[in-house]
Amino acid sequence: MSISIKTWSVYIVKCLDNSIYTGVSNNISQRIKKHINGTGSKYVKSRGFSELIAQKECLNKSDAHKKEYLIKQLPKDKKVDWFRSNP
Repeated sequence: MSISIKTWSVYIVKCLDNSIYTGVSNNISQRIKKHINGTGSKYVKSRGFSELIAQKECLNKSDAHKKEYLIKQLPKDKKVDWFRSNP
């Protein structure tokens, strides 16, 4: 029997219209595939997926959601900087 440990992460993707989307997931590669296919979120589906621009592993689901909320409060130009200043 194998035990699968889910690591929660907060991430930012860039959309085709240059807007950004911040989200959380416990499987980034699967979530990005969903964004590419247009099934990940309504926001990214309506604007088109361009690229994953930042991600950070978190302690747990709660920590990921707290970081997501904090990032969403920042101005657009400061969101990616948050990932750089919080290694």
